[in-house]
Amino acid sequence: MLNFDIIVTGLMMGAFYGLMAVGLSLIFGILKVVNFAHGEFFMVGAYAYTLLSLKLGVPLWLALPSSFVAGMLVGWLTERLLMRPLYAKYTSWSVMRDEYAIIVTFGLSLFLMNLANQVVGPYPYRGPQLVDWSRVEIGPLMLSGHRLVASLLAFAMLVLTYSFVRYSRWGKEIQAVAQNRLGASIAGINSTKVSSTVFSLCGGIVAFSGGLLAPLFHAFPAVGVFPALKSYVVVVVGGMGSIIGSIVGGLLLGVLESFGAVYISYAYRDTFGFLILMLILLFRPQGLFGEKVRDV
Repeated sequence: MLNFDIIVTGLMMGAFYGLMAVGLSLIFGILKVVNFAHGEFFMVGAYAYTLLSLKLGVPLWLALPSSFVAGMLVGWLTERLLMRPLYAKYTSWSVMRDEYAIIVTFGLSLFLMNLANQVVGPYPYRGPQLVDWSRVEIGPLMLSGHRLVASLLAFAMLVLTYSFVRYSRWGKEIQAVAQNRLGASIAGINSTKVSSTVFSLCGGIVAFSGGLLAPLFHAFPAVGVFPALKSYVVVVVGGMGSIIGSIVGGLLLGVLESFGAVYISYAYRDTFGFLILMLILLFRPQGLFGEKVRDV
């Protein structure tokens, strides 16, 4: 029964890992760049949820969606002001893509952290829990009420995101641009609009995870550093650009960390992910669901 407890706890945390990583994976799938401001999108969501509920008295059922909207706005502005000038200026999206993306997103990360430090302050704010009950007993399991509800919402968001990308018309356009940007443009798809949609969606997803975890991680300027590191690990393990890979990689990481914390040492809990990362890079660099060749 103890093993079942560990698995359930790991899956709950893995849902958060997967939600953090999906946004990063989608951006890489479309633009083939790594967003180094990913953690700060998480921070925006944590602050939006916490400050709206605590300072302005906004009901939780409105504050949590507001974190998603705030993340979408930051994502849209990032794509519109920082990323779009690159592929609008150069005829080849590959020209200076990686160098520019690293510099501009890393600069955005520093800017957002310092902006939060100056506007809100360096002190952490703990977000209110989504439910009043602290413990939930389900058969032999004793779970945190907030963690249970938050993980269910995280699973629901993962399912919605996958369904949107897999089955909707916009999702099919996203898949086409991810496969071949030039070919999609020739076929009549507005690749610029798709990029804007993806950045907005990813910003909202990551910020939503920040709102869900605000009662656990608290909101402060550097709160996004840890989620960003976990996201990079999950994306590489699952496969760069793969939504399914991010979901499976997040769940796998959560379960392995739970087993490692119980049977090895809780002190090394956060190092297990990096050990898995090194093994994946050694034996399967493309990740569990990644492809060796991305362009067709």
